[in-house]
Amino acid sequence: MIGTTLEFIRTYLDGGLRLLMGGSLDDGTPGKLVFPPGNQSPADSISFTSGAVTMLLANIEEERIFRDADPYRRLNSEGRADAVQPDIRLVLYLLFVARFTDYAQGWNHLSALLNQLQAVPVLDRETAPALPPGVERLAFELVSQSFTELNDVWNALRTTHHPSVLYRVRLLSLRDTPASPSIPISELSPAFVHIGNGA
Repeated sequence: MIGTTLEFIRTYLDGGLRLLMGGSLDDGTPGKLVFPPGNQSPADSISFTSGAVTMLLANIEEERIFRDADPYRRLNSEGRADAVQPDIRLVLYLLFVARFTDYAQGWNHLSALLNQLQAVPVLDRETAPALPPGVERLAFELVSQSFTELNDVWNALRTTHHPSVLYRVRLLSLRDTPASPSIPISELSPAFVHIGNGA
C-alpha cells in the first residue's frame, strides 16, 4: 500500500505541476515530478534527476494520537464485533528536491508545488476520487526544519544541498486483513478477553 500511495501522490502532484508550469497533462514531455533513479548503489550518494523535482520518502512514523478506543475490536459488515490486530496509522515524510541548471528555475518549481498543496492540502474521495483502495484521506503539512535538522538530512543522503521542501503526510492506515475468517469477540476464551486484567 505504501508504494501504491507514493505512486498516486507522485502522479497527482506531477499533473498539477505540469499545469502550473505552463504545460499540459499529455504533452509527451518527461515528468516534472519523479522518483529517485532505482539503479543506485547503497554505497553511493543519492542522485537526483536533472530538470525535475524528485520526491523521496525520507521517513515513516506511527501515529498513536488518533487510535481507536478499543483498537483490538472492529465491527464487520454484519455488525458483529471481531477481534483484530490494531490498525497501524502511518505518517509519511516526503522530501521534494529540485535539481535544475538554473537555480531560480528549481525554486520556481518548488513554489508551484507549494501553491498546489496550499490550495488543496487534503486529498479525499471528494478532491481526489482516484485515491488508492483503502486510503480515505491524505493531509499534507509543510515541515519547517532547523539548520541542524536540514544538515542531518543532507548528511544522511550523502550529497550536496539542493533546493528542497519537506512535507508531513497523514494518515495512511495499514489494516489487519487476515486470510482466514476473523474471530467473533463472543467466541474468544476468557483468558484472551481478560488478558489485560491479569486473569
